[in-house]
Amino acid sequence: MAGRGSGPDFVEALARGLDILTCFDARRPTMTLSEVAVAADLARPTARRLLLTLAELGYVRVEDGAYALTPRVLGLGTAYTSSLGLWAMARPHLEALVHQTGESSSMAQLDGSDIVYVARVAVPKIIALRVDIGTRFPAERTSQGKVLLAALPESEVARVVAEPSRSGLPPAPERPLRDLQRELTRVRAQGWALADEELAPGVRSVAAPVRDGSGLVRAAMNVTVHAAETSTEHLLQVHLPRLLETASRISGDWAAWGARPQVELVPGA
Repeated sequence: MAGRGSGPDFVEALARGLDILTCFDARRPTMTLSEVAVAADLARPTARRLLLTLAELGYVRVEDGAYALTPRVLGLGTAYTSSLGLWAMARPHLEALVHQTGESSSMAQLDGSDIVYVARVAVPKIIALRVDIGTRFPAERTSQGKVLLAALPESEVARVVAEPSRSGLPPAPERPLRDLQRELTRVRAQGWALADEELAPGVRSVAAPVRDGSGLVRAAMNVTVHAAETSTEHLLQVHLPRLLETASRISGDWAAWGARPQVELVPGA
């Protein structure tokens, strides 16, 4: 992981510390020093120094010779969504949509070839995959990812989907780029995207774009259902109109938030 910086201002130690934080996941919630060193591709003494530094800062805890992340790490992610004003704006709308549909709703943004969940309101239904804030999925296999990929220039799509996924999911069967581009053209025209059991068996979802004040697609939000309970027809005829209306409202709030007056506070004034 480390050793890929090339600029004169690149700080290798910082990069290595971030590598350690990102090597923990649902499959590896706790790791020994040796396991961390292997996962982060670091020498054991380097991994030890970085882990002890992260522990002193409160991002890692040590128990019985094993290391694990602490809840303080959540602050790194919530700082991002808070800086956008995204969660505060989206939450009441997501909650209202979930109340209307009885189904889970989430918001995600594009990061490389993956989507990353930045907001979510869930209902207690069993589906094939667990989703939390920060969960990553391959973009082209999700409704939200298709919306976000469709917002890119066509020339960018091939480069983005060629990046390796960091979701940890097994690779899907390779899909011809021309087929994906054809579907994204349809998504651009209709303004929404469907993913029908493409991510996992039983998972069906529809997504719509969320735009900022300039009209750029900054996120995508969805309604997710269990395929055995909810047909595609019901998803598109009943839930999709509500989803599109909710996405429009969030986009309006985001535009208003972005246009708010900026007040500079002068010390001692």
